[in-house]
Order: sequence, then structure tokens, then C-alpha cells
Amino acid sequence: MANRAIEVDEVLAKRRLRRRVSFWRVFALLVLVLGGAGLFAYVNEGALLPRAAPHVARVKIGGVIRNERERLELLESIGRSGARAVILSIDSPGGTVVGSQALYDGLRRLSERMPVVAVVEGMAASGAYIAAMGADHIVAPRNALVGSIGVIFQFPNFAEAMKTLGISYEEIKSSPLKAAPNMFEPPSEAARAAVASLVSDSYDWFRELVAERRLLSGDKLAEVTDGRVFTAHQGLPLRLVDELGDERTARAWLARERQVSADLPVRDWRTGRAGDEFGWLRGASIRLMSLAGMAEIGQILLGSAEGAAAQLRLDGLLALWHPH
Repeated sequence: MANRAIEVDEVLAKRRLRRRVSFWRVFALLVLVLGGAGLFAYVNEGALLPRAAPHVARVKIGGVIRNERERLELLESIGRSGARAVILSIDSPGGTVVGSQALYDGLRRLSERMPVVAVVEGMAASGAYIAAMGADHIVAPRNALVGSIGVIFQFPNFAEAMKTLGISYEEIKSSPLKAAPNMFEPPSEAARAAVASLVSDSYDWFRELVAERRLLSGDKLAEVTDGRVFTAHQGLPLRLVDELGDERTARAWLARERQVSADLPVRDWRTGRAGDEFGWLRGASIRLMSLAGMAEIGQILLGSAEGAAAQLRLDGLLALWHPH
């Protein structure tokens, strides 16, 4: 009986050992699977479709265009990937002239490697229209807004309010036009003229770009570059857009004109920068509040400290549209 009990104990011990071994094998397998999945997600930024696989890349431009370093790096990465074409999804009122030009240049470089088609989701105004012109083809729904071709330099002036409050402002500077105009004193005629020359120079560049990219001249060029916005329906005969439609229309154009298969999957490419995926209204609202000295209120109401800080960095010449 004692031997039989020993044998039973040995059998039970072996079973327990096998169960432990099986458990740790399954655990190790799960760790490998999860680790591999995590590495895959890290390499592909969370997307299920690998960068190297043939696909159509979708890049979103939303909010206010400013420093575009992250997006330019993103465009360069797309150029090295398996992407066969790019859909530029735009919903933006514009931004700084420098940032918009950088984005345009990056898109033109990318278009040398693959076709780029812009799809206006809601608005492509001012600097965002500069970006749209970096594409080979512009598609927009009938009632989307495009245009606002122009440049603006804005600054608040509190001189009268300071006089009422009995507050004076003193400064010592090397020359009369240093840091002029400013918000604490009425601008001189020389300061106005200096700023006007900046606006005029950038506007001439913008206008020439429209003439070149949209094949416009004469009265038609003058009409589309007077600063107003147009619906896509109005902009079609004016050559501001090439086709009315949506992303399906863009895919059909890619298949028809550039032989990019309509069966290729779409992969979203993102910079990870806060605010890139939000619509233009968020950015414009924060900017308007910041100009009114209400940046903190705008930050609270719209729930984005990063977004508020970004708008406060909008120094210099702007290609930006918003209703007053």
C-alpha cells in the first residue's frame, strides 16, 4: 500500500509539473504575441496597415497652419513608404504665410514621387488654399469654402484705453521703426507704410502662385484674388477647384488619371501634434479670444492648453480667414 501511495503521489506531482510547464509556455507565448503586437503598433504608429505595404496615404490638415516641421517630416516619411498616392484632407482657415509656403513646398516635392490630390472637407481658405495648390488636383463638396486669397497683418491697439486709465508707456529703441507698430501707441505713417510693404510683397507672391498653379490671368485672376471666399460651386468655373465631390471622387480621379488602383487601402498618417485633427473653428476661436486678451478663457472653454499656446505663436504675416 505504501508503494502504491508513493506511485500515486508521483503521478500527481508529474501532472502538477506538466500543468505548471503548460501555464508558463502559454504565458510566454502571450508575452511574445503582445510584445510583437506592441512593436508592430510602435513601428506603424498604431495603424494595422504597415507603412511598407502599398496603400493610399491620407494626411489631414486641420486648425491653424503654423510651424510645419512635423508635417514636413511626415510628408518625407510618406515619400519613403509604400504609398502609391496621397489624399490631402483639408479643413482649415489658413495660418502664417511662412508655414503655408513650407507646406506647399513639401507637397510639391512629394508630388514628384507620387500623385497628390486635395479634398476640401469644409474649408481651404488663405494659407490652407496655398497648401491645396500643392496638390495635383483639388476636389471639394459643392458648399465647401475656398479662396480668401490675400495676406493680413493684425495688431490690437490699446492707446485710447490706456489714456483713459491714465497709464503711460515708455520705450527706448534704436530707430523709429524698431518694433513698430505696437499695441500701446497709435502707429505712425512710416510704420503703416512699412507693414503695408510687407503685406504687399507677400500678397504679390501669393497672387503669382495662384496664376501659375491655377492657370489664371487678367480679369479672372483679379476676381479670385480680391480676398473673398467662394463656395466650391462658385470656384469651379473660376478654376479654384478642379472637381466637385468628396474622397470617393478623389479616388476615382487617381484611378482614372494616375492608374492608382481603387482597391488599395487608405492609411491615415498623423503627426501626433495636438490640434491637427480638430476643425478650423477651434483654432480660429482661440485666436480671436487671444486677440481680445481672453486667451485663458478660450483655453478653458475649448479645453486645449496646447491649442491656445499655438494660436498665441501666430506672429507675423497671416494668410488666414475668419468672419469678423
